[in-house]
Amino acid sequence: MPRWMRLVRPHDFVWLLVFAALAFTTDHQDVYELAPLILLGVVQVLEPKIPAVPSTRSRVFWMLVKVALGWVVIGYTHGIESAYWPVLFLPIVSAATALGLGGTLLFTFIPAVVYCTFIFWVDPAQWGYAAVDLARRVALLAMVGLVANTLAEALRVQSRKHRETAEQLARANADLQKAEEAVRRSDRLAALGQLSAGLAHELRNPLGTIKASSEMLGRSLTSENEVAREMSGFISSEVDRCNSLVTRFLTFARPMQLRLEMGDLAQTLDRGITAAEREAPGIAVYRNYAPEIPPFPFDAEMLERVFYNLVLNAAQASPSGGTVTVKTRAAGDCVEVAVIDRGSGIDAKNRESIFNPFFTTKPSGVGLGLAIVSKIVDEHGGKIAVESELGKGSVFHVFLPLAAPGVQKE
Repeated sequence: MPRWMRLVRPHDFVWLLVFAALAFTTDHQDVYELAPLILLGVVQVLEPKIPAVPSTRSRVFWMLVKVALGWVVIGYTHGIESAYWPVLFLPIVSAATALGLGGTLLFTFIPAVVYCTFIFWVDPAQWGYAAVDLARRVALLAMVGLVANTLAEALRVQSRKHRETAEQLARANADLQKAEEAVRRSDRLAALGQLSAGLAHELRNPLGTIKASSEMLGRSLTSENEVAREMSGFISSEVDRCNSLVTRFLTFARPMQLRLEMGDLAQTLDRGITAAEREAPGIAVYRNYAPEIPPFPFDAEMLERVFYNLVLNAAQASPSGGTVTVKTRAAGDCVEVAVIDRGSGIDAKNRESIFNPFFTTKPSGVGLGLAIVSKIVDEHGGKIAVESELGKGSVFHVFLPLAAPGVQKE
């Protein structure tokens, strides 16, 4: 459909018919009368379309144009006695629908003053009769403006309620989608956890045998056979590395038994940050803790691991000499911890997968760090979310309840 057809509304044709009827039923058929009348009809149709997004200034401009054209039409058709004096309702109704009560009063006053100027074209002997007619018509102008404003205000209130309802529904829908994603992630974690546990147990025995064999082989080799002794050492170190990986799998797979104790979140954060700083010495970590956060029950060892992982990831994503900020704040019945970096950011296509087990973008990564972080936070009854923009950095938000998981706070 052409763009011009999308701009045409059904009531535009009604306006054109109304003004055409006024033009063809005039007694004078005078170009000086028809021209401003036709222009007034064109302005009435074009007003909501130019500009594409009307502003208050543009609306006021069009209303003033309608007042001016109405004054010309009335002036060419007998002034106060003109049958066209109701055209002054147009700017008043426009103001009532677009500008509120103040604008309605202003654009009732302006057309009324403009209309009253025609008394100077009346014979002074007839001023008494003319003044009575003016008073009646000015009162009608004000009446129409106030009624139109009342109806428009009712529509504005209703529209505002509908908009607020739509926003609430949008927020509820977004929360529902997040909850569904959390449930899906928990299901994936449970399934992969069971798989990891079985696989890890099966790997432990052969790895132990390989390590014991390599150590016995190393002890039996003579000192002259350096290459074989070195290969034996490689076998042993790689077995240790595999054992470490198996241990991480088991940590992820086992049900967590939280040891909840009243603790100071700032102290736990400091321990996790200090451990991360040792592995990323080129990054400065700034602490911005809210002092009003009270002690609350949590597993300090588990949360220390959460914050260690998040700060270390932020440091590794940041350029050399960069900074990471850790902020806390009270958020109702929860505490929010935000870990902020200005690093490489996370690609939008990967953002929903970063908490999945075995998902990683690091060449040497395993993909369990954030999965374990998410599991620990979930076990505490909290939630974790991320905001990120590629090339500008990331913010990880951790929300922890002030009450113990499963306990309703009074």
